[in-house]
Amino acid sequence: MPAIDPELDELRREFLAEATEKVREMQSSLDSAHDSDAIDRLGYLSHQLKGAGGSYGYERISSEAAEIEKAAEKIAAGEGAEINGSLQQHVINLRAEIEKRRRELDPAPASRAS
Repeated sequence: MPAIDPELDELRREFLAEATEKVREMQSSLDSAHDSDAIDRLGYLSHQLKGAGGSYGYERISSEAAEIEKAAEKIAAGEGAEINGSLQQHVINLRAEIEKRRRELDPAPASRAS
């Protein structure tokens, strides 16, 4: 079992909170996918999550964000005019992984005394 580092855990909590907000913004960008600025923003946010996720040891967050970034680049280059289900699925996967990691850091108590 890895050693517990409260400072690192707090940094991870902050990262995951920020990542949650970025995923919300990414979803909003997907909803406006016909707008080139929205696609650029999607690529930017996914690039940030790709790097930071890896830095904190969250490889799945990093890999899902990398897939989103690649798709956004293709769309921006005119290679994928439509948002496909795969891109949406990567955003869903990313959101789920962030939530999973948040629960790992702050597990709910098994039972509460009343």
